[in-house]
Amino acid sequence: MRPVLFYFRGIPIHSYPAMLYVGLLAGVVIGNFAAHASGLNPFRVYVATLILIVPAIAGARFLHVLAHWKYYRKNPGRIWDRSEGGCGMYGGLALALFLALPVLHLLRLPFAAFWDVGIVSILAGMIFARIGCLLQGCCCGRATNTWFSLYLPNHLGEWRKRIPSQSLESFWATILLVAAILLRPRMPFPGALCAFVCCVYPAGRLVLETFREPEQGSTSRFTLYHAISMAIMVVAILTLWAKWPG
Repeated sequence: MRPVLFYFRGIPIHSYPAMLYVGLLAGVVIGNFAAHASGLNPFRVYVATLILIVPAIAGARFLHVLAHWKYYRKNPGRIWDRSEGGCGMYGGLALALFLALPVLHLLRLPFAAFWDVGIVSILAGMIFARIGCLLQGCCCGRATNTWFSLYLPNHLGEWRKRIPSQSLESFWATILLVAAILLRPRMPFPGALCAFVCCVYPAGRLVLETFREPEQGSTSRFTLYHAISMAIMVVAILTLWAKWPG
């Protein structure tokens, strides 16, 4: 739609990395408010967040490339192309969770309570990241003539009437962010909010993923992201069931 957001002194500012940066900034700011509300040390949370952003972005890009390997195998030069979209949030979450163990230990932050804050930051960031996807054309919806379709491009610049999947995912993240803020004081144990979001977000993602345009040459509607969503839901549900009081 608008791969280049604007030019600054002749330098193109690409939409996806620009909106990803805005999303990261929004996540850090909202995470700071959430840390204050949760009684955690805001500065330590801020430092931990900045440290974990780097592996989160790397893991997200790795998962995206893995999920679209047929395309990147033929275009290896685009794997590290920062001008285009393409991040799998689940990959970033997995790597950040793993590396958070030593980081949070060194900063003396409780793991579960930190991720109650971290999941709020992630939701805030996703709102803007999906807007970046919309502008870039990545993660586009299937071609359709339904009443709610919009004339949109995919990452190859092919314009058609499509399901606005990126907008729907941004809206879903917004709903969950509001719900997380409202429910945070009512959660019965540290980590419950993160587990709750990890139950509900993948459930919506299972539906929204079917709206996306399939990878070129693929005939299956079941994707890697469907499998990961289901696995996360199972782990989160078991966590809530095991730790819920009473």
